[in-house]
Amino acid sequence: MLKFPENFYWGTATSSYQVEGGIRNDWSVAGKKYDAGIACDHYHRFEEDFDLAKSMNNNAHRFSIEWARIEPEEGKFDQKEIEHYRNVILALKKRGMEPFVTLYHFFLPIWFVKKDGWLNADAAKYFERFVEKIVLEYKDLVKFWITINEANVYASHSFLRGNWPPFEKSFYKSQQVLKGIAEAHKKSYEVIHKINPDSQVGVSQMCISYKGILRFFSEYYWNYQFLDQIKDFQDFIGLNYYFSSSVFDILPIKLGSISDLNWKINPQGIYKLLKTLKGYNRPIYITENGLADAKDEKRKNFIINHLKWIHKAIEDGIDVRGYFHWSLIDNLELHRGFGPRFGLVEIDYENDLKRIPRPSSKAYSEICKNNAL
Repeated sequence: MLKFPENFYWGTATSSYQVEGGIRNDWSVAGKKYDAGIACDHYHRFEEDFDLAKSMNNNAHRFSIEWARIEPEEGKFDQKEIEHYRNVILALKKRGMEPFVTLYHFFLPIWFVKKDGWLNADAAKYFERFVEKIVLEYKDLVKFWITINEANVYASHSFLRGNWPPFEKSFYKSQQVLKGIAEAHKKSYEVIHKINPDSQVGVSQMCISYKGILRFFSEYYWNYQFLDQIKDFQDFIGLNYYFSSSVFDILPIKLGSISDLNWKINPQGIYKLLKTLKGYNRPIYITENGLADAKDEKRKNFIINHLKWIHKAIEDGIDVRGYFHWSLIDNLELHRGFGPRFGLVEIDYENDLKRIPRPSSKAYSEICKNNAL
């Protein structure tokens, strides 16, 4: 039996726009492909979903607060929505689950986008104002704040590849966006600590385990460039890990095990990344780890094999303090729509959004209950 440290956090993760429904933001107006619509109606069914998380013996949960809900017009905060998220936080605490709150998870208020979003010289100030409002409201309820989710992924898809709003294709702009988001994080870090010095503030960074001749360039550009920009402004690092990449991945036939999205499953990759992230000398939380697996054939082993390598990292002296599986429920998988299934709990989109726990959720429940593999 591989025991995990005492007080280890076990949870799942979600993202507001991808599960809540009824949100008007830059994605909802970008065309049918990007409009989540009612999504999973988590906005009205969060208590039911948290009961499912609790039944998996989770003692923590990561979710995001939708900026466009809180500040639908510039400088005008919606108190009703602030109270909604207060109820979300209280529902978690009532069930003995520590809230890990993400403040920005890819999606933006329309008024902010009209001002050029993260390219605006004052973007960091706009975001800081939102963050200050949220933290003042919930300062006694929330300890863990994740300011930014996957800045590298957002900059890449929205400003380099051009397949997310605002659909730009400019390397220069993608780099400027990263700088703007880094500045927003720094300002947010300072304002959160000013309001509550005991807060724990970090980011979630999506890292890929690279192999091959371009490994060192790829690792810096994708994994560490943003973390280096904010390295003195984080109390922890959130690692989001899904797959590895090598030059052989361009072949039409993938070698080894893959997910429904053809992502290469490589559990050892998480160990290699954790060894490198140790250099930042901060505690680490696995804030996302999961796979698209509609038939739930690979998820149980995926979880077990990744946790084996995470446990090895802990044995080797790396300070890993929690694991959040992506995701609690099926959701809008961004530009891929509702097809890919990442949930430990299936959503039956054809039958009143019925929640159906998958077999893998029982395996995860046992791990969380025993704090061990």
